[in-house]
Amino acid sequence: MFEDKTRVLLILSQDVVDRARVFAGRATTKLKGPVSLQMVLRALIDESLKGDSERALLANVERQVQAVRTIRKRAVRAIGRRRKRA
Repeated sequence: MFEDKTRVLLILSQDVVDRARVFAGRATTKLKGPVSLQMVLRALIDESLKGDSERALLANVERQVQAVRTIRKRAVRAIGRRRKRA
């Protein structure tokens, strides 16, 4: 999911950021896992360019949550393997 990275500086109105935070809170509750503002903004940009619905937006955020969980699990396993070797 994060193979091609490009950094972008966004300047957004406080209203947009507040609405994204509200969505992040709702997504955190629905997905039962942490959803960051960055995830929501990334999904908003991606899905709005496609013209998809709010369900597609939530699915995009969920894919990002799953990717972050996978990355974290791999990191924890790698640390565990290193400790066993030591």
